[in-house]
Amino acid sequence: MASRKNVVPEARAALDRFKMEAASEVGVNLKQGYNGDLTSKQAGSVGGQMVKKMIQSYEDGMK
Repeated sequence: MASRKNVVPEARAALDRFKMEAASEVGVNLKQGYNGDLTSKQAGSVGGQMVKKMIQSYEDGMK
C-alpha cells in the first residue's frame, strides 16, 4: 500500500496554491479542505489544467 506521507512537507502548501491557481483559471470555485461536491467534469478540468501547466513549464525549461 502506498504511503501518503510527504517526502518534502513544504511541498504541500505549494501544491495547494498551484491547485487553487489552476482552478481559478478554468472557473472552478475550490475551497480550502473538502471539495467532494465538485462534479467529475469540474475536478477533471482542474487536474487537466495542472497537467497542462506542468508540461508547459517543462517544455519552457528545455528551451
